[in-house]
Amino acid sequence: IYHNNPVETLVSQKVGFIINLSASPFTVGKQKIRESMIGAVAREHKTPVLYVNQTGGNDDLVFDGRSSVFDGAGRLAARCKPFEEDLAIIDLGAEVSGNISEDDFTPEAEAWGALVCGTRDYVRKCGFKKALLGLSGGIDSALTAVVAVEALGKENVTGVMMPSPYSSKGSVDDSTELGKNLGIKTLTVPIDGIMGSFGAALEKPFEGRTADTTEENIQSRIRGNILMALSNKHGAMLLTTGNKSELAVGYCTIYGDMSGGLAVIADLPKTFVYRVCEWLNKNRGGLIPRAIIEKAPSAELRPNQKDQDSLPTYDVLDAILERHIEHGKSAGEIIKDGFDEKIVEKTLSLVAGAEFKRRQAAPGIKITDRAFGIGWRMPIAAVKKY
Repeated sequence: IYHNNPVETLVSQKVGFIINLSASPFTVGKQKIRESMIGAVAREHKTPVLYVNQTGGNDDLVFDGRSSVFDGAGRLAARCKPFEEDLAIIDLGAEVSGNISEDDFTPEAEAWGALVCGTRDYVRKCGFKKALLGLSGGIDSALTAVVAVEALGKENVTGVMMPSPYSSKGSVDDSTELGKNLGIKTLTVPIDGIMGSFGAALEKPFEGRTADTTEENIQSRIRGNILMALSNKHGAMLLTTGNKSELAVGYCTIYGDMSGGLAVIADLPKTFVYRVCEWLNKNRGGLIPRAIIEKAPSAELRPNQKDQDSLPTYDVLDAILERHIEHGKSAGEIIKDGFDEKIVEKTLSLVAGAEFKRRQAAPGIKITDRAFGIGWRMPIAAVKKY
């Protein structure tokens, strides 16, 4: 609550217009709220308002620009381009006028613009020109690769395939096809022999214990080490490919697939990853092979593994996570929304238990109202009870 309304103070001095200098971070859908709010201020006070916003990426935040002008009737008179620097000439005469740049306010298009802007600025501001990532044949690494190419240029992106005995031929073929579609350099580094070396070295210490997620995590950490070695050798930033759903419930391996300098899609729920990929294929000529979009998600760390062996279906999981993370709902409140009690309690328990992983994750590009990172401060050492 303002004790003194700054707009009223300015208007009382009979100013010709008001300038709002802003550094408003992007989230999906925010621009429409901004325009509604600023337009209402201009209309209420019958005074043109010039909204001048920062643009570009800074760490996890993206500033989308979209500087705008509203006339004294609250009508949009001009808007600059999204996610890039722009210059607009405005006539503040009797009829306020300017150019309204084309924009796409669909969530998928907005997320795409933010990811590209955030990736480009983060990589370059950190002193890198090139990036690399692991290509698993899955949808997450596919989207990350397309973003990287748009942000940095195909000549500056390398995709690395690291097949194991559990990798399907389809995953290798799909990754190869994606690499060709994008025009990027690809490398293949099989990990069979390294897995064998680990198995031999740990045979005695593991004696009498059955294989479990330990062996699965070793595979992920082998791949993480290979990618970090290539990053060091070639001076390319490693991009991690995990999504928000996985990061929320800890369905990721610390020091494995979480290794890297930037988590490009870490604020995109899995279901939204699919939506953005479908949008991309519709608007960018089918860069992502249909097989990647249509296959059942799998980490391929054991025979016939599927994500849904360990997790609820992603539509259910993401609906629960949105209520808990975005809206702060408790288990009881989510159950009242019609979700299965056991699934809700298990999901929220997984979220709490994965805090130690998230605290050590690479920065991710924020596109939602509440992303993991600066805006999510939870204790690691706490009783996990739901």
